[in-house]
Amino acid sequence: MPQTWHWRERDFFEGLPREKAAFLAKARRRELRKREFVFHAGDAGTSCYYLESGSLRIFRATAEGKEPMVFLRRQGEMFGLAEIMTGALRQASAQAIASAVILEIERKDFEALLADHYPLAKRVIQILGCRLRFLGEQVEGLMVSDVVTRILKLLLQQAYPLLDDEEAWEQPVTLPVTLTQEQIASLTGSCQPTVSETLRLLQEEGLIEMRRREIVLPNPLTALKRIEEPPC
Repeated sequence: MPQTWHWRERDFFEGLPREKAAFLAKARRRELRKREFVFHAGDAGTSCYYLESGSLRIFRATAEGKEPMVFLRRQGEMFGLAEIMTGALRQASAQAIASAVILEIERKDFEALLADHYPLAKRVIQILGCRLRFLGEQVEGLMVSDVVTRILKLLLQQAYPLLDDEEAWEQPVTLPVTLTQEQIASLTGSCQPTVSETLRLLQEEGLIEMRRREIVLPNPLTALKRIEEPPC
């Protein structure tokens, strides 16, 4: 299987039923409307969150009014961990892309869970390590990769939870379109017209198929090779 393990964030509580039960006993459930904020940059980092359903964007607003997206958070993922571990203020904002449900736990309760449940503490370390490597790749990509590579990598990252064995890498994968072209541009350091043109070029190369509200990767392994060995 390709060495892309850090792309996938499995459900945070996968394989941790006791820890999940302890978390649920302390957490508060919140329902979010589309575009509703969970927190803003500059807020106190007093809680962390488990995304039960839906998706959210983590972004930083610039002085020019732009909102580059740092992370896309999906069902089963934890977020807000960095600040709750350090006590720092929020460095970015979190906003629901569509309606979502989150479970919120306060810092003191989460710290008590970490102290009582070593597997949970280990999982937090693993997650933060993967995210650090992911951000390193993002920075490197902006410096040395062309926009075609960056967008194709984003699509593969979205598909990664479905690529659980070597055979799956050579089978078609269908992705529901959950991001607008503007949001794809934000995640890849591009702009909407360039994203539109790049998707057209990728379709001409046979690396993707554009359908109504879906993008199909006919052969994810071929797409990965295109990233690793771009044409001269």
